[in-house]
Amino acid sequence: MISDRVPAGLSSYRLISLLLVVVVAGMSQGLLLPLLSILLERSGISSDMNGMNSAALYIGVFCTMFFVEKPVLRFGYKRVIMAGILLVTLANLLFPIGHSLVLWFVLRLIVGVGDSSLHYATQLWIVSSSPADRRGRYLSLYGMAYGAGFSIGPLGMNLLPLGEWVPFVATSLFFAIVMLLVLKMPNEYPERARKRESGENRFVRTYRLAWFVLIPGLLYGLMESSMNSSFPLYGVRMGFGTEWISLLLLAFGIGSLVLQLPLGIWSDRIGRKPILMGCGFVGSLLFVAIPFAGDRLFTLLILFALTGGLVGSFYSLGLAYAADILPKAILPAASVIASIHFSIGSIIGPTLGGYGIRYLSSHSLFLFLGSVFFLFALAGFWFKPRNAAG
Repeated sequence: MISDRVPAGLSSYRLISLLLVVVVAGMSQGLLLPLLSILLERSGISSDMNGMNSAALYIGVFCTMFFVEKPVLRFGYKRVIMAGILLVTLANLLFPIGHSLVLWFVLRLIVGVGDSSLHYATQLWIVSSSPADRRGRYLSLYGMAYGAGFSIGPLGMNLLPLGEWVPFVATSLFFAIVMLLVLKMPNEYPERARKRESGENRFVRTYRLAWFVLIPGLLYGLMESSMNSSFPLYGVRMGFGTEWISLLLLAFGIGSLVLQLPLGIWSDRIGRKPILMGCGFVGSLLFVAIPFAGDRLFTLLILFALTGGLVGSFYSLGLAYAADILPKAILPAASVIASIHFSIGSIIGPTLGGYGIRYLSSHSLFLFLGSVFFLFALAGFWFKPRNAAG
């Protein structure tokens, strides 16, 4: 039986409030990844152990995806978003207690659970309420909101001279503000799948219809976690200060912001597949070009901005493509799979990045990212979508 408690559409207040939640969540994540990596590096923790500790956040994301769908169906979008905000805020306030690897591993797990809960609920609320002809641009706004927060986040490292606790408390204050906005929103519930589409069959069907569409989540997770956890280690070894590391990450995020909406609009007009394949191919070349820039910081700024612009829309474009070709009742399953893929990529990214920097080469991070995006572009030639949405 289909639930009658489905969203009728996106009001301006609801859309803006959800986007602000995503901005603050992105800001928190964009700050925590490089900030904690640098603090552990200063404490003498090796790059591989540092990378493994960074992966804890995404382990939390990964585990949450196996049960988050049921709470959203039972309690609605709003309550799950609020629970996620509370978990992330609590963890942020506890990080300054000490530099214990065990404590930070647990706190990162909690952040992962909170982040994945609020992201799953916000993205599903937006995609389920968006008209098909504007879905690309609405999800691009979601991606822009996350990218804006993620880009601003690393700048919080410049608050460190005021005290190690200051960046964490500042982030918590922003979460308190968006919590007030969420409290004023009416609660809604996603559409339930029919019995024949429930259970494991929904996930099998989703893979059968949309395997290519689900890969961008994996690649986005690989790219995001590697750049924000392993790149600061690369930057330290190249002799960059924290100011330049944060500026390069900011350039990466700004590039994503500049092209996020145009790519969403173009994908509405000419199709998601050619946009994803083209961005994957050119993005792979730009990743490979980064090591050749050496320590020429202004060249790196340009390369980071261009690369971020092309691959920074992968997650939102993948979700929009899934909504184009899948029945609406199994979109929650597609969102779960995309989030699981994102968390798998995010777990693998800093782990491989840390080991690669320590045992292979400082440049291995960019060669690896270039290779996987190139393979994705090639895989597009084998994917033939069957439009089953409805």
